Amino acid sequence: MSKITKFHSLGVIDYKECWDFQETLFNEILIQKREEKTNILNHLIFCEHPHVYTLGKSGSEDNMLINYIQLQAKNATFHKINRGGDITYHGPGQLVGYPILNLTAFEVGIKDYIFKIEEAIIIALKHFNVEATRLDGAIGVWLDVENPKKVRKICAIGVRTSHWVSMHGFAININTDLDYFNHINPCGFTDKAVTSLEKELGYKQDFEAVSSVVKQSLAEVFGFEYV
Repeated sequence: MSKITKFHSLGVIDYKECWDFQETLFNEILIQKREEKTNILNHLIFCEHPHVYTLGKSGSEDNMLINYIQLQAKNATFHKINRGGDITYHGPGQLVGYPILNLTAFEVGIKDYIFKIEEAIIIALKHFNVEATRLDGAIGVWLDVENPKKVRKICAIGVRTSHWVSMHGFAININTDLDYFNHINPCGFTDKAVTSLEKELGYKQDFEAVSSVVKQSLAEVFGFEYV
């Protein structure tokens, strides 16, 4: 089966517009699987979003700490969506990646799929001398997990799969305005901090350079053949 993956660099795009695009690609793959085609094209979207909070289907609105009027004051929007996980924030300076994959071709179940996303991000961050890892009982990529007082998340992951096809994905804080996380309990946690590459390294990062490293790391871990 095909690991050929079309890469889409969408720049800054409205969350709902990008969600609709994901759904289109997702449904195309589902149709091709039902037709038992073997040359199914996979997709990887990279983008940034204007300020937006998204709540997964298993999340609680209690983790949104501001109301609608305050959202407007922050120039932010809010969407309930069909991925797993709780609430998170997307905004400028954050690299959001959406792999829409025929997971059958990659021979991975949902747990291995998330593990591979985490692994790719961990490898990419090493390129910038940031040592990241996993945190037991929490999806995503974390720093200083051995120290409960310092542990912090640099990459959130929330996915949806159906009939072995994936959508939604991950969000890496590169030059993200972390103040926006103060208005939620990120991913439902009340006792863990959020960080960015800029904060860890002490200076603004080259967004495109970081994106390029992440793209390559994903290819190495998953075996993507980009077109």
